[in-house]
Amino acid sequence: MSQMPLPKYHQIYLVLCEQLAEGRFAEGLPGEFALMEEFGVARVTVRRALEKMAADGLIAREPGRGTRPIGAPVPSVAQGADGAQRAHLGGLLENLVSMGLRTSVKVIDVQTVTASASVAAALQLRPGDAVQKAVRVRSTREGPLSHITTYVPGEVARRFGRRELSRKPILVLLEEAGVRVGRAHQTITARLADATLAQHLDVPVGSALLAVRRLVYDADERPVQWLHGLYRPDRYAYEMQLSRVGDIDAKVWVSKELSAQFI
Repeated sequence: MSQMPLPKYHQIYLVLCEQLAEGRFAEGLPGEFALMEEFGVARVTVRRALEKMAADGLIAREPGRGTRPIGAPVPSVAQGADGAQRAHLGGLLENLVSMGLRTSVKVIDVQTVTASASVAAALQLRPGDAVQKAVRVRSTREGPLSHITTYVPGEVARRFGRRELSRKPILVLLEEAGVRVGRAHQTITARLADATLAQHLDVPVGSALLAVRRLVYDADERPVQWLHGLYRPDRYAYEMQLSRVGDIDAKVWVSKELSAQFI
């Protein structure tokens, strides 16, 4: 039996909750009319979504002062414990370079910005330090595959810009800039497409996407790239192999990355 689709107001609620968790609304949420235009819905639908957020204690709605978040979490970088599985250049990163060479890319935006608290923490910089923020959409012959936002320390990124990012995978550009890429720590979760992502990836607002956070280190264990990727699950597959290790009474699954590929 097929599941009933979520009500529109609940889809908007979920998208806004994800954006809130990412720290998108530090200065307050957009007004009702802006949200109506963004999601293409009636005012009553937007109000239901905001009322649910308020009921959940996520936002405060104050007449004359707008809507503000209440204790919204700051995005963090997952830190692997000692002994955790790590992806090395011979696996994950090598596959990603190969995939980059077999797809096309459209550069949406490239600019030097000051590092936010979360970006600075990930790249081991000071808040306010210069970083390059690049936004790109990667596609196959079938259409858009992924929406990628990368942050690179300004000292490294000054060696490449929009033209280079439109021609080569960023891992190749890092190595051409003198970086010896070492390892990466990656997490894969899920999120819903907001209006901007829906437009770039050619999916309906509220569609489920694979969300990838990847922190790339150089050979000296210094972070050199923080990537936020949103992938269409109908065009992207991540394959791994699991093996049992340990004593008979304490066996655990250990993963080995096989490929990250478009389908």
